[in-house]
Amino acid sequence: MYKILVADDHPLFRDAIVNIIGIKYPGSTTYETEDVESTLAFVKDNDEVDLILLDLNMPGMSNLNGLLDLRNQCPTTPVVIVSAEQEKQKILQTLSYGAVGFIAKSSSKDVIGEALDSIFQGNVYLPSDIMRSQNEATVTSNEFQALPENISLLTRRELIVLQHLTKGEANKQIAFNLHISETTVKSHVSSILKKLGASNRVKVVLGCSDIDFNQYLKR
Repeated sequence: MYKILVADDHPLFRDAIVNIIGIKYPGSTTYETEDVESTLAFVKDNDEVDLILLDLNMPGMSNLNGLLDLRNQCPTTPVVIVSAEQEKQKILQTLSYGAVGFIAKSSSKDVIGEALDSIFQGNVYLPSDIMRSQNEATVTSNEFQALPENISLLTRRELIVLQHLTKGEANKQIAFNLHISETTVKSHVSSILKKLGASNRVKVVLGCSDIDFNQYLKR
């Protein structure tokens, strides 16, 4: 199964996450660190880790510099921020710094489990309220915008899948809601990215959050 590093300076929270992982993925191995220094030292000697769950505010983070150091140390290992941070712009900024997702510490066990599933499926995970945000944007200067002429290229089914994407739903949830296979959903998502000219699903979701889907679905 998986090998997961839980990097957080709160022992009780580490225990809670380790417990969730143990129930969700029996047989998986978990490791624990409590600051950026020990985290960097661990990944330097252990390159077989499948996922790093990183606290945004633990000692040594220095805003997002700790995340940058970690991404430079192990660029191929997915890093997910697990934090009580509520500022949307900072949450989105973690993605531009290399994180593949953000899980709120206030999330329920079920939500955390679903988030981990989505991430292990290769998706980028954000809380649904962030995914639906209409007013916040990524901090990069090349922010993606969905052009009307490109949206018009989408088939009706692709529009429906995109509508579910903007609600923050993972592929598995979309497949369940639309009564189609997860493989079919992945195929639709790939086609949507290509037609809209986006490099990943997060850019699509943020760039399409204010689309009037009824207008396009009426055609």
